[in-house]
Amino acid sequence: MQPRLWLFLAAQLAALHGGSAFQQTPGFTVALTHQVVTLSCKTTTSLSQVRVFWLRQPQLPSEHSWYQFLASWHPPKETTYGEAVAKEKLTPFSNATGHFLNLTNVRPADSGVYFCMTVGAPELTFGKGTRLSVVDALPTTAQPTSKSIPKKRTCQRPKLTAQKGESPSPAPSE
Repeated sequence: MQPRLWLFLAAQLAALHGGSAFQQTPGFTVALTHQVVTLSCKTTTSLSQVRVFWLRQPQLPSEHSWYQFLASWHPPKETTYGEAVAKEKLTPFSNATGHFLNLTNVRPADSGVYFCMTVGAPELTFGKGTRLSVVDALPTTAQPTSKSIPKKRTCQRPKLTAQKGESPSPAPSE
């Protein structure tokens, strides 16, 4: 079976089961064009000697969506890249805390859902995916318009003052 077809079938099966031993973060992120984005996959199992695959779904998951194999990383620092992948833009790596994928100089065409995956015996383990949206400019939010409420005015009562020995005089009546 061809590796691309095998990865496609494996991804479809894993998506159906929905389980994951990976904690993939962030779940969603927005990046500006030309920025660097780091995706993370952490697991509670041993990280040493594990080959990690990174896949991308260029569109939101649907029955017509497909997976693009981006790269795999296997200690000691052996990286394999997919067809038509710009190697200078992707850097998969692992350390004691997890598996990572650095995407440099991102463009809107890099938007999609990114998945990490390992192949075990006999199971496949997938992250839940990170949805990346690359935009030329961040959306601005208009300041909410608020109706100004005039301050309540209070009228002060006139103070009646009496001089020594006099009683306060009432206001004249008309």
